[in-house]
Amino acid sequence: MNTAPRGVILYGLLGSVLILLGSLGAGWLVSDSPLNRWEPTIWLRAETGGVVLSVTALTAGCWILFHAWLRLKHITDDDARPTGLHTVTAAALIWSIPQLLAVPIFSRDVFAYLNQGRLVLMGENPYTTGVSALENWFQLGTDQVWAEDPTPYGPLFLWIAAGVMDLSGDSAELAILLFRLVCVLGVLLILVMVPLLARTLGAEPAKAQWAASANPLLIISFVSSAHNDALMVGLALVGTWLAIRAGQRCSTAHLLLGLAAVLCMVASIGTKLITLVMLPFIALLWAGASASWAKRFSYWALTAALAGAALLGIGALGGYGLDWVTVLAGAGSGASFWAPLTILTAPFAGLLLLIGQSPDAAYDIAGVIGRLAAIAVVLYLMFRGSADRIYHRMMWAFAAVVLLSPLIQPWYLLWILPLFAAAGALTGTSRRWPLAATVAVTGFFLAQGAADQLFVHQFLELDTAMVLLSVGISVLSATIIWFTDSQARSVVLSSAPDPAQ
Repeated sequence: MNTAPRGVILYGLLGSVLILLGSLGAGWLVSDSPLNRWEPTIWLRAETGGVVLSVTALTAGCWILFHAWLRLKHITDDDARPTGLHTVTAAALIWSIPQLLAVPIFSRDVFAYLNQGRLVLMGENPYTTGVSALENWFQLGTDQVWAEDPTPYGPLFLWIAAGVMDLSGDSAELAILLFRLVCVLGVLLILVMVPLLARTLGAEPAKAQWAASANPLLIISFVSSAHNDALMVGLALVGTWLAIRAGQRCSTAHLLLGLAAVLCMVASIGTKLITLVMLPFIALLWAGASASWAKRFSYWALTAALAGAALLGIGALGGYGLDWVTVLAGAGSGASFWAPLTILTAPFAGLLLLIGQSPDAAYDIAGVIGRLAAIAVVLYLMFRGSADRIYHRMMWAFAAVVLLSPLIQPWYLLWILPLFAAAGALTGTSRRWPLAATVAVTGFFLAQGAADQLFVHQFLELDTAMVLLSVGISVLSATIIWFTDSQARSVVLSSAPDPAQ
């Protein structure tokens, strides 16, 4: 494998193109999509050979992209290379381009956006009305889970969804492309802000960009799957950088930068409520590291008043009142088997099963405990900690909210990945385990998404076989990368051979 930047980028592009091709047969389409009537796609989706080829291409593409990402890391290790950041940024952009045209993979959430946008256009309140109130809602690909559930998204994103559906008319493909472009805007913000924050925080921009923006899980989750979390994260990063700059300035610049930071955070919260947890720390960053307690409290009050007024205004303009706040505050029930809290709760859930009871009660209680613990961590970090490490306190507070939940979707980890990467917490430390954990988690969720979120026609009766095929390809790919490429292995093992040898 060529270690030159161009060779690594082209290798990753090959993986991205394979993912695109595999998505044509194993990705999710609406029932009346023109692609369902295209002869090559019919073979890929309705014939055993086509489905096998699609699953193979999709899974292998994920691992080629993952391998290229590991190889790209060594370009950032040469501190004397001035083009390192440009190379990593170019790689992230080039690898993302094929995913603009991919059939949605790893998640069906984008199809929920379609119907929730339709609800808004019909004058319905998506916080009180499920998409099942719409005609032909199921034909637009929305998972049945969303049939009666209120939307988990903020009112600002609902405006965007309504605008997309108004522009796209009856074309689901055009709507998905437009939603992707909205998410690409978020990805571009991440690409710009991660290096800026890294410079501000004294970390290495190229390494931060590699860990976050060029990460295959981010590219697939935010571009291929078109998760609106991309916009939420991008806006939050902009707000964070503006708040840091505001805290370093005086007079008019201090005020204007601070106001801009709050507005960006309002836009982020209006997309998904979860970034509300960052707001108290944005106020502290705005106040500055040397702020007295009186000044900190005054900036907390000012930030809360500004953000609260703006968010109430957004809710009122949409006709939602406080419905969206009350609904979103209770969102996120369920459990993921890989979540630390779920793992700790599993023995108690097992006991309930043994006595013939539902295990849901155990997970519900664990969820409450996790939320209370997260609130305690956030409050502690608001009031305690070094004044010159406010950003890091915010980073860990957000991490506590994400990790102390029994439900952790793969893309939830991307809420905090850019924050940790920009701080140098993954690559700017002598400890290897943060980077090793990042690589391991990325590989795990690529394998999990490729196997768990496959579209396979029921009449083919290949569901289990395709899951096993995808898992087998993932195991084989990971084994080959680990045992045959010392450069890739050296990313996570300090004892691995020197990549230059």
